[in-house]
Amino acid sequence: MKTFVINEQESTRIPFLRGILIRSLLDAGLDFDEALDLATRVRDDLDDVTEISSDQIRHKVHRLLEESGHLGALEPYRLPLVAPARIQVASLSGTVSSFSRAKHERYLQASGMKAEKAERTTVLIYDHLLAAGISSITTCQLGFLTWLCLKQEVSKKAAKRYLVWSEYQRSARPLALLICGTVGSGKSTVATEIAHLLEIVRIQSTDMLREVMRMMMPSRLLPVLHKSSFNAWEALSLQDMDDRDWDQLVADGYRSQADLLAVPCEAVLQRAEEESVPIILEGVHAHPNLMERGQTDSDAIMVHATLAVLKTKELKSRLRGRGVEVPLRRAKRYLNKIDAVWSLQSFLLSEADRFDVPIITNHDKDKAVLQIILQVNFELSRHFTGSPLDVFGSVVGTGNDSFEKEPWQKLVAEFRD
Repeated sequence: MKTFVINEQESTRIPFLRGILIRSLLDAGLDFDEALDLATRVRDDLDDVTEISSDQIRHKVHRLLEESGHLGALEPYRLPLVAPARIQVASLSGTVSSFSRAKHERYLQASGMKAEKAERTTVLIYDHLLAAGISSITTCQLGFLTWLCLKQEVSKKAAKRYLVWSEYQRSARPLALLICGTVGSGKSTVATEIAHLLEIVRIQSTDMLREVMRMMMPSRLLPVLHKSSFNAWEALSLQDMDDRDWDQLVADGYRSQADLLAVPCEAVLQRAEEESVPIILEGVHAHPNLMERGQTDSDAIMVHATLAVLKTKELKSRLRGRGVEVPLRRAKRYLNKIDAVWSLQSFLLSEADRFDVPIITNHDKDKAVLQIILQVNFELSRHFTGSPLDVFGSVVGTGNDSFEKEPWQKLVAEFRD
């Protein structure tokens, strides 16, 4: 809930900004940690308040200053009644936009940080910028400042992951993320969430590719293509089918169908590489073998993960949920073939193990998304080894036309201390 500060004399109504209060307390003589702590207490007190007068804010701050023993700050303290201009961020291409906390948080999550920590880090940086009176900053300076903040306030590992992701973002290499898993494992949901966090606009489903091929190839010519992945074995021409192991038949049927889908999957990945755009290929046919097929003279960074639901009751529950939410997906048909679905998942997990592909248990969507993003970052770290100054440039002590050197240097020093 946003709290607005009302000034009846000036007839103004402005949002309460913790960073502005921090700046006022700094001007009154408090150090940053003390100002941050006091301003945070004020903000927490206003959590359920929609409107408050400027006099009430001043009274509240004066009381907290007295309680904390900062009597010398009472006289010089004052609360600005005018909100500052937005912080402008200039990109490498020269475009300028307002600092977006939501975008900054999402960028941190893309580097492998949990949502809660990403939010706290963004708020901390935003408060520092406001308190320093900075109204303009470059993306390189903001990136370097974020790296310093993560290193000081979170962990060196988090700072390293942020550096790796930032270096990749400045490269021209495409990323291809393959997410495999059987029906009900949550591939589409997880892929959509990851695409949002990593700002990947291309998601290709192997089911859609199979549907296109079905339109081109009638069932009488290619019957295995017109079966589901878990019962494709029923279309195999095998004279000794009754004598074969059933689990092996399920695997053989899947392999026959996956081999047919490999060609359009490769074409999709190749097109994304040619255009240097990241892509997510998700589906039961996103087999690890596609990684090896696409490695020849490829500049793309390939990442693979296999999703799994390791309890039959949970998998059945997911399939029932699909039937309720999307009736056309015909969950009953899957539930009637649950043994075949389970057998196929066992095969896919064994294939993932054979190709050293990480297996992500999808009991919790947020955790699964985070684990895949961490896997992406791990793979990127094998390709990028730049230092902070290599990634963000020589930003220490520099500034642009509207960026004063002294506030920037103080800001950097705060996170280095």
